[in-house]
Amino acid sequence: MNVARRMSKNPITITAEMAVTDAQALMNREKVHRLPVLDKNKKIIGIVTEKDLLYASPSPASTLNVYEMTNLLSKLKVKEIMTKKVITANADDPIEDAARTMADNNIGGLPVVKGELLVGIITESDIFKTFIELFGAREQGIRLTLEAPDRQGQLADIADTIRSIGANVVSIGSFLGEEASHGLIIIKLSGVDVDTVQKAFKSHQEILIDLREV
Repeated sequence: MNVARRMSKNPITITAEMAVTDAQALMNREKVHRLPVLDKNKKIIGIVTEKDLLYASPSPASTLNVYEMTNLLSKLKVKEIMTKKVITANADDPIEDAARTMADNNIGGLPVVKGELLVGIITESDIFKTFIELFGAREQGIRLTLEAPDRQGQLADIADTIRSIGANVVSIGSFLGEEASHGLIIIKLSGVDVDTVQKAFKSHQEILIDLREV
């Protein structure tokens, strides 16, 4: 799955000359947490986040009165507080690449570009929704957690056991284990009950960590 399939298209954007107060009002009204900044050619030149706007606001300890604060902020332009070195994702990137970029850079969203043009935005919420789909979290079934040693044919053995009981695989995911030589496999099945799965995996008891109906 690529970024284009999970991004929000036609994101709300602003210009560098917009007043910070207007950007803040727009963000509140549209219930968004970041605004890409475009130049006259529709190319992205910056991004403004809620945090940027918070830092731009006078401290509560300021001696300025409300009128002075409002007047000061109305003169402050987006270009003065925006992040200019924008980290982006490409529309054709695998979605896991976008997730890794966000995690590595501790940011909650990425403008998505195609060539030099902005075509969307992908956020943590989009990644969470994909995570839910990946695990079939909205579907009922039997969830198994297996600690699988790095052994050729291990997954094939597990697949044979699942096939033998006529279960349907709703989802499957693999993760790093506590040891480099062992990984975790989480499988969600449907069309069978817990007792049937428990009996079938008796021969895999040494690797079965958890089995539950969800």
